Amino acid sequence: MRGEFVAVWDETWPNIWEELSVHEAAPKDLFSDLYRELSKALKIPLKPELLAEVVRDSALSRERFAKMSAGDLAGERSIVAFLEAAYTTVDESAGEPLSNHYFNLLAEFVEKFSLRYDLRRPCILCPTLPGVFASLLRDLRALTSRDAHLAGLMRDFENAIRDLRSDCSDGRIKTCIQKQVNLLEALARTCPGVNRKTLGAICDQVKTWPHQEVREAIKSLYGFASDYPGIRHGGTAANAMRTIDMRDMVAMSILLAGFTPYLSDQLDPDIVYRGAR
Repeated sequence: MRGEFVAVWDETWPNIWEELSVHEAAPKDLFSDLYRELSKALKIPLKPELLAEVVRDSALSRERFAKMSAGDLAGERSIVAFLEAAYTTVDESAGEPLSNHYFNLLAEFVEKFSLRYDLRRPCILCPTLPGVFASLLRDLRALTSRDAHLAGLMRDFENAIRDLRSDCSDGRIKTCIQKQVNLLEALARTCPGVNRKTLGAICDQVKTWPHQEVREAIKSLYGFASDYPGIRHGGTAANAMRTIDMRDMVAMSILLAGFTPYLSDQLDPDIVYRGAR
């Protein structure tokens, strides 16, 4: 599950719109108003005369609305804009009993399909932190898939994560950290103006940092991976304070992934947060 409405749009008909239409407060021309609003989210805009013809006929509006597919819509952000605007449309059409029912149906839908939003009153779909992180990783996977070298490094990292299922020894955890650092290092080399080879040196060339301490933070993490025995190099045994364990795998994976928007100019942070247009 991608966690976005675009992936489960077809499920909105039986779970939201049909349920809404059988409510006692639902007017006969409900879908005329909803279709007019939904038309704003279409990938290819309708001609005004065709839109007018559809919304004049409540039965035709319902039929066209029911047949609308995700492929007809412009994208996740357009769908979200429609779903938020639909609350106002329903409220103006039939008042609070129906608009409140719509809000509850939408909230249930978000929870049922584990979508990347938190629904707030009056009807605002706010991206959640887990949703943003999942979106970042999905977009990173899509980015790396366009380059054979990066795709191989991404595959190595994901395989290392999977291998922990059967063996979560410190050696396997070190491999996970190593593979992720290798991936970030290769990704950062694609940034404009970068000609250094190691992640630490590349960080001094990348110009995306908001503050020097942010840059120093990832350089310190890279220093840890280079100095801790057995991750990237032999390391310095005396500097290891304890054996690597699963808390380090979880923490390092999240921390290192969090730096990817600084290390690539091909990740759109607005899309990561709000979804594709």
